Amino acid sequence: MIDFFCLAKPLEIHGITPSSENRCTIEAPSGRVVVALEPLKAQQRIHLAEGVEFDPSSDELYRGGRVSKLERIPAAVLRLLIEKQGQVVKREEIVERVWGKDVFLDTDNGINSAIRKVRQALKDDPDAPRFIQTISGRGYRFLGQAEADQKAVSPKSALEVSPLAETQAPIDQTAATASVGRKRFLNRSLVFFLVIAALAITATSWVLIRNAAKGTAHSPIHSLAVLPLQNLSGDPTQDYLADGMTESIIGRLSAIRELRVISRTSSMRFKDTHLSVPEIARQLNVDAIVEGSVIRDGNRIRVHAQLIRAATDTHFWSESYDRELKDLLSLQSDVSQSIADKVEVTITEPERQRLASVPPVPPEVYENYLKGQFALQKSNNRADTEKSIEFFQRAIEKDPSFAPAYLGLSDAYFYLSTIFIGVRPEEVRPKSMDAARKALELDPQSVGAHLRLALLQMLDWQWARAETEFRRALELNPNSGAAHDGLAHWLAIQGRTDEALAWARRGRELDPFEVSDSDLSWLLFLAHRFPEAVQESHIAVSLQPDDPGALWYLGYALIANGQPEEAIPPMEKALAISDRSPGVMGVLIRAYAHAGRRADALRLLAELKRREKSGYIPAGAFVNAYLGLGETDEAFAALEQGYKEHSNILQFLKVHPHFDPIRNDPRFKDLLHRLGLD
Repeated sequence: MIDFFCLAKPLEIHGITPSSENRCTIEAPSGRVVVALEPLKAQQRIHLAEGVEFDPSSDELYRGGRVSKLERIPAAVLRLLIEKQGQVVKREEIVERVWGKDVFLDTDNGINSAIRKVRQALKDDPDAPRFIQTISGRGYRFLGQAEADQKAVSPKSALEVSPLAETQAPIDQTAATASVGRKRFLNRSLVFFLVIAALAITATSWVLIRNAAKGTAHSPIHSLAVLPLQNLSGDPTQDYLADGMTESIIGRLSAIRELRVISRTSSMRFKDTHLSVPEIARQLNVDAIVEGSVIRDGNRIRVHAQLIRAATDTHFWSESYDRELKDLLSLQSDVSQSIADKVEVTITEPERQRLASVPPVPPEVYENYLKGQFALQKSNNRADTEKSIEFFQRAIEKDPSFAPAYLGLSDAYFYLSTIFIGVRPEEVRPKSMDAARKALELDPQSVGAHLRLALLQMLDWQWARAETEFRRALELNPNSGAAHDGLAHWLAIQGRTDEALAWARRGRELDPFEVSDSDLSWLLFLAHRFPEAVQESHIAVSLQPDDPGALWYLGYALIANGQPEEAIPPMEKALAISDRSPGVMGVLIRAYAHAGRRADALRLLAELKRREKSGYIPAGAFVNAYLGLGETDEAFAALEQGYKEHSNILQFLKVHPHFDPIRNDPRFKDLLHRLGLD
C-alpha cells in the first residue's frame, strides 16, 4: 500500500478508495496495481457576481483583469460554500470537508481565518455582505449566483472531480474479441508500467518530504509578531483580558536577545484585520506569527495559541490551555516558553528564568493592572487617563510589590502632563518620576521603566542621565523599537538630526509601527526636511485617520512646508476629537494666521485666554500661538512661563523650526544656555 498526501480531492477509480479527504491510498489487489497520478481538474471558471470569477482548478479569483490566488484552506471553504449556494453550511460541515472528522486543531480559529481571507479577496463587507453571510450560531451562506462558464457544466459539477471511470469512452466491441494472447501481453505490460509508476511516485514523495524537512530545518525563526489574541468570550468587556494576555506574551518573549519580537504598539495595528498572515508578516518583516484566542468562563480561562510560519502560511505548533483565572500568570509563562522552544533560538539561563518566572500576584491585582493598561491605551482625554490611574492604584494598594502597576501609573501621569491633555506638570510629573523609580527598584530589568525615566529626565533637562537610561534600555533589549526611537529624539534635541533619523529608521526596521510614521515625520520636521515630513504624516493619517496625534503632526508639517491652508482641515478635526486640546489649538492658531485668517486665529487665542482664567493652559500652547501670529514679545513671555513649567516644547528649542525667526534674539540665546543646549 502506498499512502501519500494529495493536494486536491482524491479520486475513487477502479476500486481505489481515499482514506480521507486529503489523503489517497493505492492498493494492488491480486497482483494488479492501479495508480491515480492526479485528479482530473475542471477547467471552467465560476461566475460569482459583480464581475468576479473563481477558477476551482487553480484556486484563483479573477476581477477586472486582476488575478489573486487563494490559499488552500480558504479556497476549499469557498468551493464548499459555492457548491451549497443559498444553503446554510454549518461549521461542523466545513470542518469535516476541509480538515476531516478526527482533527485536533483549533478549527474555530481556522474557519474564522479562512472566511476572513475569502472576504478580503472578494472585497466583501461582513456587515453588509454581498457574497458570504454569517448566520449567527449556525454557519455561513453563499449569497451570490454562481454560474459556470460553460452552460453544460453546473457550478456544482465544476467544483467536483469526476471519476476516471466515468470519463472513459465506451469500449469498442470489436476490440473485445481480440486474441487472448494479445490481452495477456497488454495486461502484463500495463501492470509492469504501473508498478514502475507507483514506485516512482513513492520515491518522489519521499524525496519531496525529505527536502521539505530539510527546508524547514534550514529556515530558523529569528523574528515574530504576536497578533492580538481574539476575545471569544462573547463579552466585549473581556477585551482587556485578551489584550493583556497579548502584551504579557510579547513582554516575556522580548527578553530573548536572539529573538526580535514586534511590540504591542505594532501588533495592535492588526487587531480585527482582514489581511492574510503572509501580508502581515511582510509588513512587520517577521519570520513567524503567533495568533490565538482567549475565552473566559467565570473563574476559568481557556487560551488557544498557534505558531505560523510566515513564508508558507503553515501552522507548525498549536496548543490549548485551560486554567483557573488565579493561574493566569503561570499560563502566560507556559505559552511563552512553548513558543520559545518551537522557534529554537538560543536562550541564556537568565532569559529562561525570566520566561519561567511566575510572581505570586493575587488575581484581583493582575486584573486591575490589565484594566488599567486597557483604559490607558484607549485614552484620548483626561477622564479616560484618570480612569486608568484608578485601576493602577487599586492594584498597588493590594500588592505594593507589583512592578508593572507602577510603570503603568508612571505612564498615565506622564500622559496627563503633555500639552495634549494639559494638566499642570508640577502636579503630575513628580508622581510619574516616583512611580518610574519604584518600578525600576522592583524590576531593574524593565526596559519600559528605563525609557520612562529617560523621557522624564529630558523634561528636567538632565541630558546626560537621559542618554544613559536610553542606552541601558538598548542593552537590555537591542531589538526595542521604542528604545531606538527614544535615543533618536535625544539625538535630535542635541542637534544631531542625521544621527537621529538613522536611529529612528533602524528602529522602524526592527519594529515597523513602534517607530510610527508620525514619529519619523516629527524628526524630519525638526531636521527641516518638510516635504518628507508631510509625506510621512500623510501615511500616518491614512493608517489612523481618527488619531488626533497623527493629525496634529500633519498640521505641523504642512504649515512648515508652506501649506497652511491644507493644514487647517486636519487640525480642525484633531481639535474636535481631542476635546479641544490646548496643544492642538495653539498650532491651529498658527495655521489660521499663516493662511491669512487672522480673525479666526485671534478668536481661538481669545478662547485660550478665557480658559486660562478658570483653569490651566500649558505655556506651549501660547508659544505656538504667538509665534504664529508674529507677536515676538508675547512669545518670549510665554517661553519664560514655559521655562518655569518645564514645558515639553522647550526641549526642542535648539532645532524646532518655529523658533527660526527669533534665534538671533539675545533672549533666545540666553534661554538656550539655561537649558544646557548651547
